[in-house]
Amino acid sequence: MTAYFITGTDTEIGKTFVTCTLLHTARRQGLRALGMKPIAAGAEMIDGEFLNEDAARLRAAGSFDPGLGLLNPYCLASPIAPHIAAAEEGVRIEANRILQAFETLRTQADVLLVEGVGGFRVPLGDDYDTADLARDLGLPVILVVGMRLGCINHALLTAEAVAARGLQLVGWVANQVDPAMLRFDQNLEALTRRMPAPLLGVVPFQADGDPAAAAAGLRLPA
Repeated sequence: MTAYFITGTDTEIGKTFVTCTLLHTARRQGLRALGMKPIAAGAEMIDGEFLNEDAARLRAAGSFDPGLGLLNPYCLASPIAPHIAAAEEGVRIEANRILQAFETLRTQADVLLVEGVGGFRVPLGDDYDTADLARDLGLPVILVVGMRLGCINHALLTAEAVAARGLQLVGWVANQVDPAMLRFDQNLEALTRRMPAPLLGVVPFQADGDPAAAAAGLRLPA
């Protein structure tokens, strides 16, 4: 079983779309693939389920549905920073609950992608953040870079933060979130030369993206 922690340079940079695309990439290779969203903030009642959109997309992109309780152990109502949402809802985010769900899922899949929330250092409580969670999971990291002005700085700082936690950055994905970004190719080239991990692929901007169709443009780490 292979598992990766998927993080991003910021929030709203297409991390879930890229994770779904990587799931389809794995499935194209005949692998049983699942996506996990340990913490999600922003949910509503849909068909009798309290559901986060990102978690729903990961569930749909996976090889099968092991249940929301495992895929998304913490689903918070408000679409705000998770530590604030948790405090307002009287929820304490505990690593053990996430780790137990992770251990169950890893016995069911060939590839398990664990998607963080927001960027790499998002608080989950008073003394715990997503970087701590990645460290506790002990997984190699894939970084989704939202290609827009400022992305080089954000990507390089995130790569340094990953290394500072003793984790291995095994690849990064360039996601073109801004179709009007000036000098896209030059920015991509600058990142490719500076990032301490290989480029796993480029996801062009698409208003109504289909992760299954985009899967051909990405690869899993070697």
